[in-house]
Amino acid sequence: MARDRVARLRAAVERDGPTCIWCGRAFSEQVEPSTEHVVPRVKGGPSWLENEVAACRRCNSERGHTAPVEWLEECGRRGWEPDEPRLGRVLAALAGAIAERGGQRRARPYLDAQLRRLRRRRAPGTA
Repeated sequence: MARDRVARLRAAVERDGPTCIWCGRAFSEQVEPSTEHVVPRVKGGPSWLENEVAACRRCNSERGHTAPVEWLEECGRRGWEPDEPRLGRVLAALAGAIAERGGQRRARPYLDAQLRRLRRRRAPGTA
């Protein structure tokens, strides 16, 4: 059964916790969550829960269509506390969902490149 955007946002917060994936701020009346597509829709990213995380409106707006690993690195440069393990889990879950459901021809190479880049960041001896 397909979920609407509000239900997907609620599910993402329940799955990942009540903080922004990019800056680490806790959601509150002042810091509202929004649905963030990890693989942007313009890059073929689906509106599936596996491709969505909760991000504060500031981060969602400032990220735009920047690649997720590139934005993760930018957030770190800004002194924020991005949740790299959460990003890895979401990217892996999306890859699994695409493998299971099929389709998403445009998103696959983009997703694969992001997973490779994230693995390189985690490899010993790399920055």
